[in-house]
Amino acid sequence: MAPNKLLIRMKPYAMNLGLALLLLQVSCVAQQSGVNATDGTYTEDLTAVRPSYGYGEDRDSMEVRPLPTEKNPAMAATNTVNTRVDVVMDSLDKLNQLRKYIDGFTIQIYSGPKRDEALGAKAKMVKAFGDDLEADIQYTQPKFRVTVGKYFSKLEAQKDLMRLKGSFPNAILVPEKVPIR
Repeated sequence: MAPNKLLIRMKPYAMNLGLALLLLQVSCVAQQSGVNATDGTYTEDLTAVRPSYGYGEDRDSMEVRPLPTEKNPAMAATNTVNTRVDVVMDSLDKLNQLRKYIDGFTIQIYSGPKRDEALGAKAKMVKAFGDDLEADIQYTQPKFRVTVGKYFSKLEAQKDLMRLKGSFPNAILVPEKVPIR
């Protein structure tokens, strides 16, 4: 490329280049710093920006006053809800004492419309497990259910569920209200 063409193409950028060089030179100007040239330590006076708390010059002569111990009547609690909360807590306590059932689990080994099959499932369970587990037959129209055991948590029921799965592969764990004794 000819030198004249190169200068013509660079002309719009010359102003920007000049400003960039000027900015570079200005930024390199030595600035005053807190570094001492002789020993290399840094010191700077910050008293102008630090807050003053009015201690005075002698801190040892400050008088120590004890805090007041009496309560300020302006700060006494008013309109507290303690009595209302106590009433609610007492009513909840009475409800809990009156509760006869809690949410628990049982194992369902049969569910269907035929009474004979429900009785057969109960007999099979009693024959296989004896008095170890208690079976109940419940009729809710239109189906019969045979349930085994009453458990407060799934973890309790899991052991018996695994034992029953051998004889009753369709046995499932179902949520149910369990009476409190």
